[in-house]
Amino acid sequence: MSESNDKQEKFFGAYVDRDVVLRLSRWADGTAWVVLTIYVLTWLFSFLLFFSQYFNGLFFAKGTETFLSTFSIFSPYLQQPLPGVFYFFGLQGISKGLLIMLDMEDNTRRAARK
Repeated sequence: MSESNDKQEKFFGAYVDRDVVLRLSRWADGTAWVVLTIYVLTWLFSFLLFFSQYFNGLFFAKGTETFLSTFSIFSPYLQQPLPGVFYFFGLQGISKGLLIMLDMEDNTRRAARK
């Protein structure tokens, strides 16, 4: 609560520009959500297409009448959204890691002034 709303003067001893790091963190955060949304929507559309084909008898007409053969056709749909989830968590980690490093740099600078 002891922080002031005054604009701080630029410290020329820093190696990074604070505004650029904050902008990059916001971009990584937003891109993570866009990537996750695209992967989930793609998975949902292909999942619905599979079920519409399955219930219309497309797979039974080709001779896939057992449970294992049906599951072997269905199993790639379970793996389809996984890369999007990994990209999401990776980009979120990058975003939060940048903010943590920026806080560490700021706290180190404050401690050096005291």
